[in-house]
Amino acid sequence: MAQHNELGKLGEDLAAKHIESIGCPILARNWRNGRDEIDIITRDGEWLVIVEVKTRTSEYFGEPETAVTPAKQKSLVRAAEAYIFATDFRGETRFDVIGILLDHGKVRLNHIVDAFTPRL
Repeated sequence: MAQHNELGKLGEDLAAKHIESIGCPILARNWRNGRDEIDIITRDGEWLVIVEVKTRTSEYFGEPETAVTPAKQKSLVRAAEAYIFATDFRGETRFDVIGILLDHGKVRLNHIVDAFTPRL
């Protein structure tokens, strides 16, 4: 596995542990629909939560969570729509972003709840 893939997997594992530690069950990880992928799908009470995880080893290019571009948001919305249709989910959905910085053995996790609203 390429080093960037290993870093991403480590970040997703840390994010999943964080999500479970706040009492939210993991429904799916790396759920795909065509080319679109959702890193983590969870529930927070009645809410379906779509989570994008960004992991970096430095802030040289900015904080990890800033890498969720409008194009990535659009991809997440498409995948979420497919998941909702496939599971017949009826309820509210939100999009969270978890940025993880792994710098010299230190871990900084920033969980942004309701990070963006889909554009209609």
